[in-house]
Amino acid sequence: MIRVTVWNEGRHEKSNEEIGKLYPEGMHGAIAKHLKTQDDMEVCTATLDEPDHGLTDEVLNNTDVMTWWGHMAHHEVKDEIVEKLYNRVLDGMGLICMHSAHFSKIFRKLMGTTCNLKWREIGEKERLWVVEPGHPIAEGIGEYIELENTEMYGERFDIPEPDTLVFVSWFQGGEVFRSGCCYHRNKGKIFYFRPGHETYPIYYNEEVLKVIVNAIRWAAPVNGPKIEFGNKQPLENISE
Repeated sequence: MIRVTVWNEGRHEKSNEEIGKLYPEGMHGAIAKHLKTQDDMEVCTATLDEPDHGLTDEVLNNTDVMTWWGHMAHHEVKDEIVEKLYNRVLDGMGLICMHSAHFSKIFRKLMGTTCNLKWREIGEKERLWVVEPGHPIAEGIGEYIELENTEMYGERFDIPEPDTLVFVSWFQGGEVFRSGCCYHRNKGKIFYFRPGHETYPIYYNEEVLKVIVNAIRWAAPVNGPKIEFGNKQPLENISE
């Protein structure tokens, strides 16, 4: 079983009545509800306003993959929690950062760049093209995913070159965007997935949810060798 923690800032649903109607159980609730239908996943949720943002040592140590959504309160995430998240990723925990989580403290720390971009919110069409059709995150997806109304994100997206680029988005206004980016950091795997603006029902879209499921399975830890650093004795006899 893959132990999944669905983390959400959880502020928009409380402060905006229309968003609250769209996601009455929060965006984390909508995502978690779908993930709980998967036979290979155990799912819990956590939000910003819980003690330790819901990310106690017990929760972190029992999470194989975490999904992350934040927007209006990135600055409120405690630095000591970010450091713990960072170390867990390096030790093998998968991390799926979605939409405006490109500006989250944990994503920027893992990327080492500003992670800035262009944006526009007028409800235009987005077409996410699969540019790596053999990748496991694209399993079960057609040539593209079409979203009728979205917020635009456009290049330049200030991120390191992805290890693998799975999706590229085109927007009705003309921009393009690297919208499905895979990274490795030490033992951990990270996937950035662009869709998910809070005023649109993106996390009810079956194809978007399919990508999130695929990404969780891809990012799950593997039982690889223990990584050791520092001075090391030779394995073979060495004669001068």
